[in-house]
Amino acid sequence: MSELRFTEDHEWLRVEADGTVTVGITAYAQHALGDVVYVQLPELQHYEKGAEASTVESVKAASGVYMPLAGEVVAVNDALNDSPERVNEAPMGDGWFFRFKPADMSEVTALLDQQAYDRLLNANDDA
Repeated sequence: MSELRFTEDHEWLRVEADGTVTVGITAYAQHALGDVVYVQLPELQHYEKGAEASTVESVKAASGVYMPLAGEVVAVNDALNDSPERVNEAPMGDGWFFRFKPADMSEVTALLDQQAYDRLLNANDDA
């Protein structure tokens, strides 16, 4: 499965070849935040679903990045320590936050696919 999955909190997930899952915030989220000035990356440890794993601060606000599923964080994007603007420049690429090993990989497919996420964004625009 190479297609992206999404959460209602505007995080994207991509399953990697090694079975880990990369997490970042969507273009919509980074645009809403504005210029990112700091990212607090998570510890390499187990988190429960919904736990705040990371924090992103912008010129407008600070926002949590939540664990989309229970699992163990196995890698973080250290490049964000020196260059948090990568989140704005490439939120779906070099601006990723962390990789984790899900406790239950089957739960990834239960998250929003691109079409469902687009519907969520359209609903937000209509609200």
